This record gives sequence, structure tokens and C-alpha cells, in this order.
Amino acid sequence: MFKKHVDVKALQRLSGADKKKLRRTAKERFPQASDADLDAILPPKVEITVAKYPNRVLVYGIEGEFPMIFDIDGRGHELFPTVYALWKVPHLLPAFTLKGGEVSRYVIGGADLMFPGISTPPEGFPSFEAGQPWSVKVPGNPAPIAVGTTTMSSTEALKAGLRGKALRIAHYYRDMGSADGRYVPNEGFFEDIVVEDPNFVSTSQSEEPAEGAHDGSVSTEDPAVDISGNHAADPGVPSEAVEEISDGVDELKLAEGTTTEQPPEEKEHQNLTTEEIDCLLDKCLLQALHTSIKEKDLPLPGSTLWSNHVLPCRPPGVTLDIKKSSHKKLSKWLQSKSQSGLISAKEDKYKKEVMLLGINRRHPDYMAFKPEKRIQEPVEHDKAVAESSVTKQLEVAEIYKPSSHVKPIFVAVEADMERYYSASEASDIVFRYVEKENLVKPTDKAKVILDVTLCDALYKGAIKKGSAYPTEIHKKDLGATFLNRMQVHHSVSRGNEVVVRKGAIRTLQIMTERRQGNKKMTRLSGVESFLMDADSLASELQKKFACSTTTAELPGKKGQYEVLVQGGVIDDLAKHLVDHYGVPKRYIEVLDKTKR
Repeated sequence: MFKKHVDVKALQRLSGADKKKLRRTAKERFPQASDADLDAILPPKVEITVAKYPNRVLVYGIEGEFPMIFDIDGRGHELFPTVYALWKVPHLLPAFTLKGGEVSRYVIGGADLMFPGISTPPEGFPSFEAGQPWSVKVPGNPAPIAVGTTTMSSTEALKAGLRGKALRIAHYYRDMGSADGRYVPNEGFFEDIVVEDPNFVSTSQSEEPAEGAHDGSVSTEDPAVDISGNHAADPGVPSEAVEEISDGVDELKLAEGTTTEQPPEEKEHQNLTTEEIDCLLDKCLLQALHTSIKEKDLPLPGSTLWSNHVLPCRPPGVTLDIKKSSHKKLSKWLQSKSQSGLISAKEDKYKKEVMLLGINRRHPDYMAFKPEKRIQEPVEHDKAVAESSVTKQLEVAEIYKPSSHVKPIFVAVEADMERYYSASEASDIVFRYVEKENLVKPTDKAKVILDVTLCDALYKGAIKKGSAYPTEIHKKDLGATFLNRMQVHHSVSRGNEVVVRKGAIRTLQIMTERRQGNKKMTRLSGVESFLMDADSLASELQKKFACSTTTAELPGKKGQYEVLVQGGVIDDLAKHLVDHYGVPKRYIEVLDKTKR
């Protein structure tokens, strides 16, 4: 709704009668809101303004402060609270809780919310209907980050296997409808991501022992609290639900390190001293520096470092709280590590955030640390996953083989010239060379200085005669430029059959055209690229679509066949290839010539 900037058409104050009408409409739209809740977002003795936009959207707000309510159709039928209103009254709308803070990147980037990104509570989703307003939260953070309408009912969602779009986002944190993106409700809100609030986590943990009526098997960050929309103080979980909660533990572990089990470990973490927490923070940082952070990722925002790299390295069942450390703030902790020489960090004056610029891999602490090997726990697949295992048998990958251009780089880092590399593996080769030759620009850690060998590998023969060769390159462009100088291949595997071919993979082409009057014919070509036999596929499609099928060799292309299917089955055929054979959608080209 507010992805793009739109100028306000008119701005005016509401009359007393209009204020009362707005309160009545809000009360009907949000039946769970009390009079005190409405007073918080629409104070009775304060001027309320309405901003009118060309697309008929009305935005109501407190004069001189933040917008509180917006009306999409301008008639009160689609009234929503803004995130600012929800920060004041979080229980105004029921909330979906994300599986982790990383998912918030997509939501506040403007994407709609999909069911796979939602954390499912142990007792299942509450009942809801299509078109209802819901909010979105991050686990461990009480402040909503977006609002929208449900695309289907809870019954329809269960029938669909909890797949597809759950919420059509209408407004989110930092969109063009936000009054001031610099204002945030707590320390978990960053420019491009929202994570758990350290203050909320520590408060919840300190209150948990006082509720000693239960065995502590349910974390205070339980997504079920948000999903149910009941944000008031919860008296606890009834004993009948304990078994259901323990059955859903595996699913809840998918959230960002949160867990509903192992209360002894959480209790032990709460009793850690400040020095022990500092030691745990340093250990997680060293583990991340060894295992997940690579030179091509730098410079790295401090919030991304914390949520994507440090938090995943914490021990199972442990909640890292920077507030309980001696540093109190993430920025101060990173700056202390920078002063010790382990990393290079500096505050970005524009983003107002500490950036990780470099890693000193010769630092004594780095060299003395031995990273732990993380063993992934086996995930139990349900029947639906087992039934869809056919789609996972086909694996398509774009791979690269070293060419004569990049041979000196591979020789310098002692890499194998005869094997195939994935895009990430090939990029690692060039960054290993950059690290070995110390080519990162001292004054700008985001750029790489080109020595003779690297410059020839990237640009020799590609620069026009008489043009000057570049002397440096940005890190984000280095990997892609290096890949362009390698030989492109692709591998296709189905079961035990693996085929590697030179060049990019040829897509499947589905085309529908008219033949002999108003009759339609659907053509399918390129099946050989995905290890499918044209004759077998034609026989299968004949039974599936109850129509005649045949195969024919493509003119001038020996060994390549097309499958001809009677009728216009272009959409059904594409869906069958995706669902049954596991062909990725990006490798299917569709052309309907029957549309005029």
C-alpha cells in the first residue's frame, strides 16, 4: 500500500462529529479494543488529522505526531491500525509470529507473508476467516512490524498444507506510510531487520520463575502467545496441553535458536555471571568468524552480524542477552573487539550502526580458537513431505570449470583445476587469493586492489584496445566478474543418474497454438535436458489428460524430441512438470499463441 511515495492530496482536522464516527468505526473493526485502547491511539482531547491521498486512502493521526489508523477504501470497510498504534496497543490485532528475525527482512522489504515463514504454535492456529486484519511479530519482540489481511481462512490453510500466501501486507515498518523511520519502539528494530528485544527477553526471563505454578517447559517467547492474539498476562498452559506442546518442539526449534525444552539449561544461563556471559559472547563471535563469515560478506552491518552469525552459534537452549554483559550494548561490544585487534569495526555515520569491516585472522585469540562442529538434528518429515519426495529427486545446478583466464588464481591458492565448482565455491577461490595477497584496500574495506595476476584473470581480452584497465573492484562485483571468466556447465541428477553438460541448461518450452480451425495443440520440448524420456512422458500425459499424444523429432536437432498434446493444457502441463517431476519454475517457458 505504501511501497512508493505518494504526495498527500489534502490534510485537514477532524470535527468532533467525525472523531466520534471514527471511534465507532474503529470499535466495530477492532471488537477486542477497550475504550482505554481507543483513547491511547485516538485521544479524545487532542486534534486528529486526516490525510487524503489520490488513491482514496485516508490516514488518520494525532496532530504533530504519528499516523494511527489508515483506511484503504476511504469508506471505513478496510480500516487498519498502523505499526505506531500497535506499538501503543499490541493486542489490538491478533498476530502471526515469524519463525525468526531473518524472515523480517522480507516483510519490511515489501513482500507478503507466506505460511512457511510463520511459526506454528503447538496447539495449531486459531480459527480465522479470509479478509481479517492481522499483525506480524518477531519472536522475542512484543512490537508488531506489519499489518495486513488474511488471504484464506484457517480451514482453507490447513487443506492447503499451510502453504501459499498467508497475509497480504498493507503496511509495514519503514514503508512510505511511516512518519519517521528513525523512531523505533525497542532495541530489536534495525534499518533492514527486526530481531528479539534484549530488554523484553530479560524481563520475560526474570518474570518466569515467579510464575512457578508450572514446570517451565514452555518458553516465554512461545509464538503461540502472539498467534492467539491474547497478549494479556497469560495464567499459564493447562496440564492437558503439555503433551501437545512437547509434540511440537521439533517445529518450534526452527525459530531463531528458541526452544520450548531444556528448562535446566535456560535456568543455568540466567544464573551466569557477567564475566561468564562475556566469555560466551566472545566464544560465539569466534565461532562465527571461523565458520560463517567470509571476506566477501564484508563490510557487514552489526545487526546482521548479530542475528545471522552470532546468535546461531549460541548453545542450544541458551538466550544471549547483550544487556547482561559488561558491554550492555552491541555497538560497545564490537568496538571493544575492534580495540583488541580481533576485528576492524567502525560506526557508519549515515546508518548510525557499527559495521564490521575486517577480520584479523592472525590474531592470537582467532588462531588459538578451535571451532566446534555443529551436527544438524534429523528432522522428521510428515506424510505430505514424503508424498512430495518425487519433486526432490530432480536436482539442477549451474556449475563452473576453471578456464585458462583464471588458471593463475587457482594455481596460486593450490585449487584443483580439473573439478567443477558451484558459484559460491568459485567465488571463495578468488577471495582466498585476495586474502592471501592482502589486496583489500586499506582506506576502503569494501574494495579490492587489482594486482597484475588478478587484473589479467578478470579483464585480459575483455577490455577494448586502447582503454585503461581498472585498478580496483568492489567486493560485491568481484565474484560475478570472476564467474564470467569461467566455463559454464550444468549438472542434472535424478536418483542415481547424473549428467554434466557444457553451457547453460536449456529450458523446457511449452507452447499452445491453434490447428485446423478452433482446435488447440500443446507442444512440449526440451525434456531431454531434465532426464525425461519423450515417449514415456507422452504415454503418461495421455492417461492424465485423457487426450491423444504423440512425439516427433525436432527438425534439424538430432536426438531432441517434442511431445504434442491435444488440447490447451498449457497451465496443467506446467503444474504437472513442477509437482511430479520437480522441474524448477524458472526453467519452464510458457507461450500461449491462442490468446489474441
